[in-house]
Amino acid sequence: MARRPAKTGGSIARDGGIALGEAVFRSLCEALQAGSYRAGDRLREEEVAQRLKVSRTPVREALGRLAARGFVEPAGGRGLVVRNLDISEVLELYAMREIMEGAAARLAAEHASAPEVDALRDIEQAFVEVSGTDAAEMAREGARLNRAFHEAICRAARNRYLDNASRELQDWIALLGPTTFTVTGRPATSHSEHQAIIEAIAARDGDRAEQLARAHIREALRCRLKLLQKQ
Repeated sequence: MARRPAKTGGSIARDGGIALGEAVFRSLCEALQAGSYRAGDRLREEEVAQRLKVSRTPVREALGRLAARGFVEPAGGRGLVVRNLDISEVLELYAMREIMEGAAARLAAEHASAPEVDALRDIEQAFVEVSGTDAAEMAREGARLNRAFHEAICRAARNRYLDNASRELQDWIALLGPTTFTVTGRPATSHSEHQAIIEAIAARDGDRAEQLARAHIREALRCRLKLLQKQ
């Protein structure tokens, strides 16, 4: 049976006059990133409309956009299902992620302000604190903090085009399922890698920041492939 996003928040609020179809689209993308929808889950117009308390027209528009981007696909008369990426797509995704995360770290080393570097350290401190919780909480909150860490680096890079591309890449990563933090030892190694990236950014060492960020994503891919082997 298809999982449904938690019903926190209820209906959609259209901040700043945002079109309803756009608001529904953003809500569904956020649900994908939160893991509320996973590969193979069904998305039905009527169910989504009821959950978000909107008509089916903006839902149809939003689902059409998700299909156009390749996040969902027809399910033979059963609505749409969230796509399951094959191994070649996973490798391509991480290849792009390595390039983009490396570029973001290099640019952040050039442009990040002292408060932004402090914010990265704060995120990592929060990550350390959540590491002492149970495995389920670590996977959920750790994944959220990890996204916050990489988003903060991308913002510090001061490049709107890189930022937009990184956000879309995160939507694709959401289709991969469980976080790599479920792999034994990964939270600790990820924290060490993040710490080294922060120090390179703080030292304004763009070369090292890029190298470390790329190595970090290669290690994430290694853990991702471990997870895929178990499926």
